[in-house]
Amino acid sequence: MPERKKVVLIGAGSTVFTQRLVADIILAEEEDAWDIALVDIDPVTLEAVDRLVAKMLAAKGARIPVISTTDRREVLPGAHFVVTTIAVGGRPGWQQDIEIPRRHGIWQPVGDTMLPGGISRAMRMIPPMLDIARDVDRLCPRAHFFNYSNPMTAICRAIRRETRVPVVGLCHGVTHVEHQIARFLGTEPGSVTSLGVGLNHLTFLTRLFLRGQDAAPLLRQRLSEQKRTLEAEIAGKDEWPNIVPEGRTPRYADDPFSWGVFEAHGVFPCAMDRHAVEFFPELFPGGAYHGRRLGREAFPIDKRIQLGDQWYADMLALARSPDPLPQDRWDNLPGESEQLLQIMHSLMDDRRGVFSVNIPNRGQAPWLPRDAVIECNAAATGAGFVPLLADDLSEPLVEKLRAKIHAVELTVEAAVAGDREAMLEAMLADGGVTDPAAARALRDDLLAAHAPHLPQFA
Repeated sequence: MPERKKVVLIGAGSTVFTQRLVADIILAEEEDAWDIALVDIDPVTLEAVDRLVAKMLAAKGARIPVISTTDRREVLPGAHFVVTTIAVGGRPGWQQDIEIPRRHGIWQPVGDTMLPGGISRAMRMIPPMLDIARDVDRLCPRAHFFNYSNPMTAICRAIRRETRVPVVGLCHGVTHVEHQIARFLGTEPGSVTSLGVGLNHLTFLTRLFLRGQDAAPLLRQRLSEQKRTLEAEIAGKDEWPNIVPEGRTPRYADDPFSWGVFEAHGVFPCAMDRHAVEFFPELFPGGAYHGRRLGREAFPIDKRIQLGDQWYADMLALARSPDPLPQDRWDNLPGESEQLLQIMHSLMDDRRGVFSVNIPNRGQAPWLPRDAVIECNAAATGAGFVPLLADDLSEPLVEKLRAKIHAVELTVEAAVAGDREAMLEAMLADGGVTDPAAARALRDDLLAAHAPHLPQFA
């Protein structure tokens, strides 16, 4: 019988990831292949997740050994795969990353990657992630280490720079956008695939395929047809939802900036306007977006955070209920969007499947700085990830990526060293705030608000 593999999930209280990965393993009928360890520093959340996973296993009669603990060091020895989904400060911290910049005139639709909110998040995320990485290096140095937490690029760069651990960042953004483009074209899920390169949440899809054929001509035709009513559709919008509801076909007007980039440069920004606009603050001064405000009427972030609170409450209620898992809950539980199960199999069996991953630039994008963490296509092989040579990008897009990489380097330096001046420089380089005095005041407010999670700045 093949050796069982241990998967350690750190931050298992995630309201989405843990359930979906367990569902994937159960549905693949691989109960003899895996041991699962659930780690969360919140015992209340951990107990709920443990009970919910037990209900999932019972619903399908699956027998997968599951260990739950608040101390990762208990379960890291012998791990084959380690996955982090932590969020230091939780949703309240995320809310502060949104609200404090708003008081300084900066409006963000997400606030977990770039702009002051993303930089603030990096300050409290990077030190704990470095601690986890050092534990992985000491206790299970041969394990594959995957990070899902944001800001993805800054976290992975910090770990690669400060430790020997070859962390790989995974995000569902590319597969999500492929699905959205399939919806735009009116085709079935899975019919659109892509190749791309860039930074997490600003990966430019350089090639789009529909059932293996170049999708660009059909996309341009659809865009041309919709441009006749584009301005009227935009003017008629009261709100841009965070995700175009299922059952409605996405249109040009739902992501006008991203489709405009596609028309101008022949590449599509992933993950669409909600994330992409945060990399171009100079184009949206004061958060202005087609007569609406980013993060409020355009991709309302407060609603997204509140939705996370509701998901968490639902998870607790479901876990604590004496009843078995409702069948409709199981039927409506989609697969794990980051494709982790497929990636693990490809690595273990040398299947050489190609995935979108966040890894250092070792020449696959020669026009970007070497060792910068970039999102690109790579084959998952028995020897690890082997990147594919990326397509070229137009010079304006290359310059944008280079500028953001510089801001990430300053962000990492600030978070690792607790350097207030480096944080100030990162905020100015990022471009969300351009006046040094204003940046200094905003920095001080963010550091004060998050002080309990920022010992390096004490």
